[in-house]
This record gives sequence, structure tokens and C-alpha cells, in this order.
Amino acid sequence: MDITQFYQAFFEEADELLAEMELLLLGLDLEAPDSEHLNAIFRAAHSIKGGAATFGFLALTETTHLLENLFDRARHGELKLNTRLMDAFLETKDVLQKQMNAYRDGGEPDRETVVRICEVLRQLAQEEEGGPAAGAAAAPAQAVAAVPAPAPPVAEPAAATDGPTLKVRFLKVSEGDCRVLSEELANLGKVIAQTRTEDSLSIWLKTTCDADDIIAVCCFIIEADQMEISTEPLAAPDAAPVAPQVSLPTGQAVPPESSAVAPVPVKPAAAAATGGAKESSSIRVDVEKVDQIINLVGELVITQSMLTQTASTLDPVLHERLLSGMGHLERNARDLQESVMSIRMMPMDYVFSRFPRLIRDLSAKLGKQVQLVTVGKETELDKSLIERIIDPITHLVRNSLDHGIESPEQRVFAGKDPVGRLTMSAQHQGGSIVIEVKDDGGGLVRERILAKAIQQGMAISETISDDEVWQLIFAPGFSTAEAVTDVSGRGVGMDVVKRNIHEMGGHVEIASAQGKGTTIRIVLPLTLAILNGM
Repeated sequence: MDITQFYQAFFEEADELLAEMELLLLGLDLEAPDSEHLNAIFRAAHSIKGGAATFGFLALTETTHLLENLFDRARHGELKLNTRLMDAFLETKDVLQKQMNAYRDGGEPDRETVVRICEVLRQLAQEEEGGPAAGAAAAPAQAVAAVPAPAPPVAEPAAATDGPTLKVRFLKVSEGDCRVLSEELANLGKVIAQTRTEDSLSIWLKTTCDADDIIAVCCFIIEADQMEISTEPLAAPDAAPVAPQVSLPTGQAVPPESSAVAPVPVKPAAAAATGGAKESSSIRVDVEKVDQIINLVGELVITQSMLTQTASTLDPVLHERLLSGMGHLERNARDLQESVMSIRMMPMDYVFSRFPRLIRDLSAKLGKQVQLVTVGKETELDKSLIERIIDPITHLVRNSLDHGIESPEQRVFAGKDPVGRLTMSAQHQGGSIVIEVKDDGGGLVRERILAKAIQQGMAISETISDDEVWQLIFAPGFSTAEAVTDVSGRGVGMDVVKRNIHEMGGHVEIASAQGKGTTIRIVLPLTLAILNGM
């Protein structure tokens, strides 16, 4: 079977997992990390590793294997998180994204980068363990490089043996899938016993993971409806130790399925997942197919409008049923139009979720302390606009960090909290969406902007209103920065922001108070997807 047909699905899911991993890492309290967040981070890394190994992406497999080992120790309390570890985790996430992009483009990741980041992860493991972990980390990595070499199912973390025993049954699985599944479950706990029949595999697993964790890991290999998970302790007389692992003859089943202990679903959520309920809640559809439907609906609305105009000349008494049917058609066409338009709508969280990492890295580089606040993440905007709005908002955020929010010393001197506040919000107003980027920094200085405008030869009056003064910062090449940095100050960007917003049918507004901060409002139409056929 040609597995390349599944590449795109893997890349899309892995992109989502990497984005989720980054957000969870940024939200961790290093002093008291949330165990659920640590488990979710581990599952994300483990799921990516499983998919990468399945498709033979060796560099991605090797890197995620080392990363998940560190995450596994962290979630079991064997690794104390600190800023250095967090920086390494985030850097590894960036490297993983580059590896994904390379494989997506049909190439291979840069080997030097792979070697360097793997060495960093091994070094971190060695330092935290006091020395012997480097070799231990290197060995699994080399084993992974020879994908897929099955590892004996032994318990990894000691903490995993404290959990309950789950019976995991896989249906209609091949011999190769059985080996991979055994290896994956061994990473989640201690395999007590396993049996193999002609087309199924049953594994008794002692683990702290729940059914959802197991499903999330195995779904890269088989479908969710091929798994059955229950709490079924292994009776002592029937227990067959796994080490050393022996492949049982086909048809042999130990312990017998007619055990006196009846399988009990772990929890409703897990049962629903194994039944495929999660898959039915959403589907992945190519954007081209959505656009095709939108175009057809647009044509339908126009055709309906033409029919309505033609029918309006008919005698309402003689053609009562026809006109009544035309009325129903018009209502149904409008409902269909609204439903199709909603398919293209995406939440603003898709945009906002990109900025915690940017603000963390940039504020550290500038020596500033900044708190990000987001409001209205659930507000929806058309997909075509939401992708085009990212770059303008990114420039506004960078400007706020570099020019707007002051250094901690300056803020304390001005009687402010040393931690600056950057607020990003989105809300619907009528048929538009309003996006705001607001900071509590020093604000725009009218005199400085006017002086710079006059210096550049702009014909302006010093008596113009504040709103007109603020609009001057959108002039090409305009900048009041005292020094040019690699962040901003070259006078390019704000004019591009305004031009891009205008091209999307929107406009930009600025409100500022010196010493209190600046608010930049972007007003956009909700959708450009379907023009009104009427």
C-alpha cells in the first residue's frame, strides 16, 4: 500500500499538535506545573513520534523520541522544570516544525541542525540525571534511527506501575502493526501480558494513562474503532509474563477471553472514542472543495434572484402555487448561503495563539516584562481574511513592544507596574469585526511626530487634530525611533499595514494618550466570500 497518500493528514495533525505543545509550554507554571498540561504535552510529542516512525521520517522520529523522554520524566516528577529547559523545549519545537516543512516539501531536514538539537536534549537529560543519561538517551535515539526496530515492552517510568491495569484489545491488525502497537504501549507503562490471535492482539497494561491517552497514541497506526479498552485485571494463575517476549502461535489465546472478570468501560469518553464518535464530530476538507461549494451557492443565489424577478411579472392569482414555491426557494437559498458562509469562518484564536511565543521571545530580547491579555478569541472571521490579517497584527505587536511599552525601570519611575500589558481583542460590531491591539506604554508623542513630519518635508499645519497627527505614522518611511534595531525603526511596515487593511476592505484607527498607552483598531468586513446576489 502506498502510504504517501496519508502524508498530508499526518502533516496537518502534527502541525496542530506542535501548536498545542507550544501553547501548553508557554502556559506552564515552572514552580508548580499542571499535571494535565504535562500529560498533554507528552501525548503530543509521543503522537508525532508514532506518526513519524510509521512514515519513516527518521530525523523527526529521533528528535521527538529524545524530547518525549524529557517530557515523560517531567510529568512523573523526575525532572524539575526551569527556564533553561523551557527555552530548549521551545527551540526543539521550532526545529521540529522545520523538519516537518522539509518532509512536506519532499526533502530531508538539515542534518547539522538535527544533530545539534539532539545533542542539546541528550545533554539536558545527562545534566538532570547527574551523568549517566547521555548514553541512555543516545541508545534509544539510535534505535529509533533504524525505524522501526521493535523494543521489548518493559516498563519505562516507575511511576507507571502505580496505575490500574487496562486490557487493550486491537482488532483486525497485521503482524507489523502488532509489533509497533506493543512498542507504543510499552512507552506508556508496564506490559503485564499479551496474547495474539489470527487478527487481534490483547495487551494487559499497567499504566497511569487513561483510555484517551492510549487512543490518541495508537490512532496514528490504526483506526479508533479497532480498539477496545477495559479495566480487566489479569488473574494470577492465567498471567503470562511478557519478559522475555515470546510470539505465541496463531490462534492461541492466554488468558482465555471467557475470564470471570467482565470488561468494564474505563469511562464514557473512552467508549465514545473507540466507537468513532470523535471522528464524526468534525472532518478535514480541502479548502478548494469549500471554495467550489461557495462558488456554486453564489451562482444559485443569482439564479434564484433572476427567477424571483421573472416571477414578479406573473398574475399572483393564476400562479399562486408557483409564487409560493418561489418564496420557499428564496428562504432556503438565503439559509444555504448563511450556512456556507459559516463554513469559512474561523475563530480569532487562530491568530491570537501565535503571539504568546513572539511576545515571550521579543520581550526577553528587549529586556522588558510584558503580559499578554486576549479578549474575544471565539470571535469568527472569514478564512481568507484571517490569514491575511496575521502579518499586519504581527507588525503592530512588535511596534507596541519596541516603541510603546517602556522598560521596567522607566515604568517604575513613572509610577506604573513594571510589567507592561498588551491587550489583543476582537468583537463584532454590526457587519464588521473590530480587532484592537492596545498597550499601556508611553503613548504617541504629538510634538515628536510633527517635528519628524516637518523634517521629512511634509506640508502640514501644527494645528491639525490629534487623529490627523496619528495617521502620519502610516506614511512610507516614517519613523520616530531614535535608533534602528532588528525589531523596528526603519520606517517600513506601518504603511504596509494600512495598505493591506485597505485591500481587505477595512480601515485603521488610532487612539493614544501620552503616558497611558496606544490603541490601534482594525475594522474589517466579516466576510468577502459571497457577494449578495440580490
